Amino acid sequence: MGIARLVFAGIGVAAIGAFAYTRYRDTEEPDYDVLFREDKFELRQYAPMIVAETSHTGDRRRAQSASFRRLASYIFAEDRPKGGEKIDMTAPVLQAPAKPRGDDGEPSPMLQDQTRNGEWRMSFVMPSHYTLATLPEPPADIELREVPGRRVASVRFSGVARESDLLLMEARLFEWIAAQGYTAVGGYEYGFYDAPTVPGPLRRNEVMIEVERP
Repeated sequence: MGIARLVFAGIGVAAIGAFAYTRYRDTEEPDYDVLFREDKFELRQYAPMIVAETSHTGDRRRAQSASFRRLASYIFAEDRPKGGEKIDMTAPVLQAPAKPRGDDGEPSPMLQDQTRNGEWRMSFVMPSHYTLATLPEPPADIELREVPGRRVASVRFSGVARESDLLLMEARLFEWIAAQGYTAVGGYEYGFYDAPTVPGPLRRNEVMIEVERP
C-alpha cells in the first residue's frame, strides 16, 4: 500500500509539472547573454529592462505576499488611476532588501538578521515591447523605472526557497564571485520563476548579484 501511494504521488507530481511547463514555457523573461557557466552558476550580461516596483515592511515572506498582490493588481488593471489594458506576467518575480547596504558600504544589520525583518522591494519585469511612455500609469505606491544593462552572477536551485536555502545559496554565490575574480556591486536579489502551485522540486529559484571587475 505504501509503495502504491508513492507511485500515485509521483504520478501526481509529474502531471502537475507537465501542466506547469505547458503553462509557463512561453512566459517572457529578461534578455541576457550567458558569458560563463559552471554547474548551477552563471555570469550573465543583461540588457536594459523596465520594472514595476513596490516595497513592504515585515518578514520576507509576508512582504513578498503583500507586494505581489499590489503589483498583480497593477498589471491586471485592477488598480490604476486611468485604467488601461492588462499587462502580461513575466518571470522571474524579483525580490531584494530595499536598502541592501549601509552608508559605510557594509551589509546593513537587516541582512544579518535571520528573522529577515525589514523593508523588502519586489519588482515585476515589464514585457519588452513597453516603454516608460507606453506603460499604463501606476498607483502612487508603485514605481516604474528603467534598469540599465548590467553584469550579473547567478546561482540556480529548486525547492520552495526556504530562508535557509536562500541564505546558503547567497553565501555560495558570493564565494563563486570571488573565485572568478569579480566583486559584488550592491546587494543580492532573489528571482522566483514559478507559481506556488508548482511542486517544489520543479521550481526554478535564483540568487543574483550584480558584479564588476576590480
